[in-house]
Amino acid sequence: MCKKNKQMQLLIYILIYPILWIISILPFPIFYLLSDFVYYLTYYVIGYRKKVVRENIQLALPHLSDKERLIIEKKFYSHMCDMFLEMIKTISISQKEIEKRYTFSNLDVYLELEKKNKSIALLCAHYASYEWAVSMNFHINHKGFGIYKKLANPYFDKLVKKIRSKFRSELITTRETISTIVKNYKNKTLSLYGFASDQSPKPSAAFHWADFMGHYVPVHTGAEMLAKRFDMNVIFLQTRKIKRGYYQASFQVLSEDAKSVPNYDITDTFLKLVEQQIYEAPEYYLWTHKRWKHKKEKAL
Repeated sequence: MCKKNKQMQLLIYILIYPILWIISILPFPIFYLLSDFVYYLTYYVIGYRKKVVRENIQLALPHLSDKERLIIEKKFYSHMCDMFLEMIKTISISQKEIEKRYTFSNLDVYLELEKKNKSIALLCAHYASYEWAVSMNFHINHKGFGIYKKLANPYFDKLVKKIRSKFRSELITTRETISTIVKNYKNKTLSLYGFASDQSPKPSAAFHWADFMGHYVPVHTGAEMLAKRFDMNVIFLQTRKIKRGYYQASFQVLSEDAKSVPNYDITDTFLKLVEQQIYEAPEYYLWTHKRWKHKKEKAL
């Protein structure tokens, strides 16, 4: 990176960070009033990715009427703005506050899996509050790792890592994932790896295609393959939005012997569970991503 670009990125960080900090310390009633204002700008003024969202909802939920899909669309944008600001809230939110707002209905299921003395691959979707799920690190014994895509601005990237470390989680980039797992496996460091595996890979990089919301699409299989290779247990984290600013998560074990499961069965089961989430309350899914960009007809 050239010196001029780095200086510009630093300047952007210096200008924006104070605004983010102020937002993060707002009392929740004012905080959500701000979210309502951001929703109005995002949906009615800017129209952020509205075409993509509308097409995705049409593709995934063709059985609904135009009116029903429009209601979901507007609810989604409202939730997306809440979630975006809640991500900012993690800068200053206390452990007590986040544990009150993001709870676990059956944490014992996860803790029982830890007793198997294996590392764990946790699969989740971009649904409800996948960012606040990091609070589970306050309750676990394994070392927690979150897999993410590195930010272009190194100063904001460092900030995100700093925030996650407050929640006892270490962020690793997609490129660092295998080397980190190998290192922990050799050192017998029992770890939890969080994979958000519902997005779309490039077709050239896909090892498996599957039905998802009625369409045949390429899917990520890295979590399953790594679980097989390094003998990890696999668990699914499902999050429900109870009311504004409050979420409840539950766990479902997908495999305690990944090596013995036929290839891609774990991935397919995960996708079916994500589908159930979406059908239950579609307004909380991340519709802005081009999830069905590479769909094709299934071979007979």
